Amino acid sequence: MTVDREVIPEHSPAHDRSPVEEVSTATVVAYGVAAVVLVGWFLFGWLVLEQGFVDSVGESAGAGFTLLLIVSVVGTVRRSRR
Repeated sequence: MTVDREVIPEHSPAHDRSPVEEVSTATVVAYGVAAVVLVGWFLFGWLVLEQGFVDSVGESAGAGFTLLLIVSVVGTVRRSRR
């Protein structure tokens, strides 16, 4: 005998989804500003400081990953306080 997922209510697709939270306009603007700053940082290092393309990409990627880590930690702290 087999049991389908539709038979058990807690395994229904609607039950598996978490509620969707809307992203605020401030968050979208902050991500846009961060992207522009990272591209500017890349261009500054490559064209003004003349440190090389690969070095500029690595520096910008490192700064981007650092920003993502900070956002992740802040989000985790904020979510744990709820």
